[in-house]
Amino acid sequence: MGIRYYAYAFDPELTQRAVDDPHSILSTDPLADAWGLEPHASVSVATFEQVSPKRDMLYLDKAWSALQSLTRPTSDDAAAGSSYRMFEGSVTMHDMGWDPWVRTILPEEVPSIRDDLCAMDEFRVRSWARTWRSRHGADDDSELRYVLDYLRRAQEFVESLAADGRGMVYLIG
Repeated sequence: MGIRYYAYAFDPELTQRAVDDPHSILSTDPLADAWGLEPHASVSVATFEQVSPKRDMLYLDKAWSALQSLTRPTSDDAAAGSSYRMFEGSVTMHDMGWDPWVRTILPEEVPSIRDDLCAMDEFRVRSWARTWRSRHGADDDSELRYVLDYLRRAQEFVESLAADGRGMVYLIG
């Protein structure tokens, strides 16, 4: 199935809980939430419609690795690359599969992430895409549309978080 990205928003009053136990914010079956499956069912029909409201959940499929590369800081500017914090991390591989990466983003961190992420436009993505190659074998135009679509979703999600003063917990796994 592959390694995917899921983020869940939390309200400010849940910040300490999100820090102490980030898994308490995450769904027990994020793929079911993202694909419209019955949670924990061994057989289910996917609707491919996200179950959780878009303001509460961000699903980035496998685009997280491209967004991680796109947002990786390249300068010594402290403000540059703050959106990388939203995509940073990788799973820990072992014999039986992998352990996911989980991170809590505090409500007060969201505005700088939003500002950095929302400053990225198609021109910047096209410039970056010239040096980045997907491992999935998609042609350049398809890959670019894929990354731009998920970038737009991520931008809308952090704009909503910032407007509502919320934080998020994300899982790569």
